[in-house]
Amino acid sequence: MTFRLAPEMELEARARACAVAKSIRMSTDKVEEVGMAVVEACINAIEHSRAADGQLHLELAVLGPAEAEEPRVLRITIQDQGIGFDRSRVVQPRIEDNLKAIRKRGWGLKIIEGLMDEVNVLSGEGGTSVVMSKAR
Repeated sequence: MTFRLAPEMELEARARACAVAKSIRMSTDKVEEVGMAVVEACINAIEHSRAADGQLHLELAVLGPAEAEEPRVLRITIQDQGIGFDRSRVVQPRIEDNLKAIRKRGWGLKIIEGLMDEVNVLSGEGGTSVVMSKAR
């Protein structure tokens, strides 16, 4: 599904992702973690992508058979066609410095990685894709 990169679109994307997470019987805590990760990824796209088309693409996929005993996995892909970035040049804020700062910035990817089981970021001149997974 496609969303216009605009304030509060992250809430609609979150609602869609959480609905799918609930549909595969994820625990309430895991559903909330999925929601927070989606919000963070969307806000990063809104603030940093500079996508000429002004859009964000969200794909939600459930992996694994419904009747399986093993956990099913929710895979979320958030993609923009913006300017991209070099992840090796992203400076992780020091917690000591950020706690003193008025605006607590720069934690988006770290938060996403802490909330999800797996996170892959692919970025270049054609845009950025954040692919994240969470097992039931």
